[in-house]
Amino acid sequence: MRELVFLLEEPSARAMLENVLPRMLPDDIAVRYIVFEGKQDLMNQMARRIRGYLNPDARFVVLRDQDSAPDCRIVKDDLLRLVHNSGKAEQTVVRIACRELEAFYLADLAAVGLAFGLPKLAREQNRQKFRAPDYLGSPSRELHLLTKGRYQKVGGSREIATHLALDNERSESFKHLISAIRRLGRELQTG
Repeated sequence: MRELVFLLEEPSARAMLENVLPRMLPDDIAVRYIVFEGKQDLMNQMARRIRGYLNPDARFVVLRDQDSAPDCRIVKDDLLRLVHNSGKAEQTVVRIACRELEAFYLADLAAVGLAFGLPKLAREQNRQKFRAPDYLGSPSRELHLLTKGRYQKVGGSREIATHLALDNERSESFKHLISAIRRLGRELQTG
């Protein structure tokens, strides 16, 4: 069975992916989500869950926030070491949301405006801090301020994701996630 399995730090990542993936993947690729209770739970259980996954043809995507870690490459290297312990490193891709998942949304303020009925919000995209939101200290705080408190992690992720431009390159980490999903989708299609 052609299957793409996402190992996620939090439910908001699932809410986002559930609304993005149908626009990217063919219907014959099954998508599964394994949502953990935060980054520690992800780090503690991820290798075991990948190792024990029964479908030998499945591909895996691990997605975690950088949060307060000083460098997203360090976080990724830690996750890659754990993936190596799963025995399925060649089937697994690790992606880091630099700093937080909300940076993906700040990279597409037109989508945020559509989701929350704030059409003028798209004009904010030209402000320097929103041109490369991966470098913001607290994207979730910025998003909360921009939406006047309307953004809630799961519901907001679901609403914004329906409008996200998949070719948006203002967030490098979003661009790398989308690129990896497309590549894995092609691999699964060609067998």
